[in-house]
Amino acid sequence: MGGFVGLCLGLGLFLIWRSVTAPPPAPRAPGRVTRRERVADLLAQAGLEAVTPGGLLASCLAVGGFALVLVLLVSRSLPIAVAFSVIAAWSPVALVRFRARQRRRELRELWPEVVDNLASGVRAGLSLPEALSQLGIRGPAELRRPFQRFGEDYRATGRFFDSLDRLKAALADPVGDRVVESLRMARQVGGSDLGGLLRTLSAFLREDARTRAELETRQGWTVNAARLAVAAPWIVLGMLALRPQAVAAYNTAAGAVVLAVGGAVCVVAYRLMMRIGRLPEDERVLR
Repeated sequence: MGGFVGLCLGLGLFLIWRSVTAPPPAPRAPGRVTRRERVADLLAQAGLEAVTPGGLLASCLAVGGFALVLVLLVSRSLPIAVAFSVIAAWSPVALVRFRARQRRRELRELWPEVVDNLASGVRAGLSLPEALSQLGIRGPAELRRPFQRFGEDYRATGRFFDSLDRLKAALADPVGDRVVESLRMARQVGGSDLGGLLRTLSAFLREDARTRAELETRQGWTVNAARLAVAAPWIVLGMLALRPQAVAAYNTAAGAVVLAVGGAVCVVAYRLMMRIGRLPEDERVLR
């Protein structure tokens, strides 16, 4: 028993010494975002709060493995099964990105309404924290939950700026970042021109949303053409996989090389076309 106590004491002294002498972690460069943070932002923008980056990775592996087994049983061709398993493994990420783009588009139309509600609350005599908390009740339905959490957090802590930081992290939206930082600046500087600032911000957001909607409408045919051009060869391959004569050609080394080269060409061509026709995306520079 005495030896066990001595061991625990020695371990405790070692941990204390280690905590004092260990070098501090290197500070992260300003503006540098890790891959995990990018994935977490993407999931938050898609409205998938319960899904973690690790969960998304696990779902990709599960879907890819299921597709590998299924296509292998149907076609009896390992190269074809591997090709479709890679496509299937990427599908959860593609679905999350599609949902995030769709939700960003929807929220872009709602932010002017949010700012108008804030301006109305300030004109009615509410403080800025109270006006933000009211958005959890009277704001757009898609944004009520983050503002409800803000109100609960502010009532629990009384720290406005810390609550704003958590609100910004929950929104994970570039437009939301601009709105939050504008409110932070207004709170720090003070003054009676908050209503004018909110009206200017609302007009700017409406004009930005209108311009971007017009550009996205004109860009739609380019994006759809790129997706159709990439999907067409693999749809044909899926039909050929049901014919044993066609499958035999892909069970050779040359067939595997053809699939690998075709997949690489499709990826490069799709990325190039999307890069040429893409619109500048809002980034979270004010995270």
